[in-house]
Amino acid sequence: MSRTALFTDVRPLRSSKRFRELWIGTSLGLFGGHLANVAVLLQVWNLTGSPLWTGLIGVASALPMTAFGLLGGALADAMDRRALVALATSAQLLAAIGFTAQALAGNGRVLVLLGLVSFSAACIGLGSAARRTLPVRLLPGNELAAGLALQNFASQASMLLGPAAAGFLIARSGMAAAYLVQAVAVAVSLLAVLRLPPMPRLPAADTGSAEPGPGESEPEPDHRESAPGGPARKSWRPPRGGWRIIAQRPTLWGSFATDLAATLLAMPISLFPLVNEARFDGDPRTLGLFLSSVAVGGICAGLLSGSYTRVRRAGRLQLAAALVWSLALAAFGLAEPLWLVLGALVVAGAADTVSVVTRAALVQMETPDRFRGRVSSVELVIGAAGPELGNFRGGLVASFTSAPFALASGGLVAAAVVSAVAAVNRPLRSYRLPREQ
Repeated sequence: MSRTALFTDVRPLRSSKRFRELWIGTSLGLFGGHLANVAVLLQVWNLTGSPLWTGLIGVASALPMTAFGLLGGALADAMDRRALVALATSAQLLAAIGFTAQALAGNGRVLVLLGLVSFSAACIGLGSAARRTLPVRLLPGNELAAGLALQNFASQASMLLGPAAAGFLIARSGMAAAYLVQAVAVAVSLLAVLRLPPMPRLPAADTGSAEPGPGESEPEPDHRESAPGGPARKSWRPPRGGWRIIAQRPTLWGSFATDLAATLLAMPISLFPLVNEARFDGDPRTLGLFLSSVAVGGICAGLLSGSYTRVRRAGRLQLAAALVWSLALAAFGLAEPLWLVLGALVVAGAADTVSVVTRAALVQMETPDRFRGRVSSVELVIGAAGPELGNFRGGLVASFTSAPFALASGGLVAAAVVSAVAAVNRPLRSYRLPREQ
């Protein structure tokens, strides 16, 4: 492997104008989302002063995201996926306007804020499964992993810039300014989606570009969709197939179980305000640096994405990355000096990026097209709701013990569970992605 092959693969940005526009719009939307996340976290903390309430942000987000994410997955396999993403993004824009309005009105009721969090999460969940299937329709198969890595790089960049910008923006101009910037960013993201071509279900002659190659796990029989005007196929029903195919393929359920263990047991964000107040006098700039440090690790991993997107042993790589994530967060819970705290979060962020990109490529390659919406909705539930419930777990444990105990114990237990998954799931350990074409 050449030295240049280790760095970020930008072929998808050059080869597909549609993917490039979507990537830019999505990146701006993510940036706005991270601004709002910090504003919500800080606003709830200011209103309540309780880690339990900051943990409840996760519950308020996870429940509607789970319900509407599963619904969105079924809809994504039965309708135009671009139209579904546009509808969900439009509703998300209304939620962003609501956040701005309540901040300008001086809202002092935490339940109003949590209600907006729930509505926004429902909107995100509704469109997320369909949004996850867009790259495979816009890119050739040999560029899919690179496109997914670019999306994750944008997510990490927005996590780096968003929280740090939010800390300074809130300190200077207040909560409403952060929410207003989010609303503008979501509006730009909506415009990018509207510029995409229609994306109905695939006809029989085109099943998408990311199917398992020779020697790899074969897709389910009859995974292609019927052509327009052709006979009705079973895939038109909103079946149990998404869950069923996951249960039947150890590579899928093992990958999802690994991610769920790492996030549910070790997610630290709800404890950031408590750690910040106990060790760094509650400075909002330090709170922003906590979140940004996770993104610094992700950015570093993204800049070297070629070093792992070309690794074929995806299952083994995801397991190793999840283990590093768990141990790094346990170290964060025990660290005292600021440089060590931020360093542990940088390592965690890098491990998270490797895990997320590897899991996404594995899921896309293992899932036939007619199941992609529903399987992507399961990925959404585990990848989004899992961390939110993990935040609640952390806040609950910390409210009875302490932040260091909640962080260290959660990280160590997560590492043990990931190790157990690795021990019992041989297909995941030995799974290989297709060779480059």
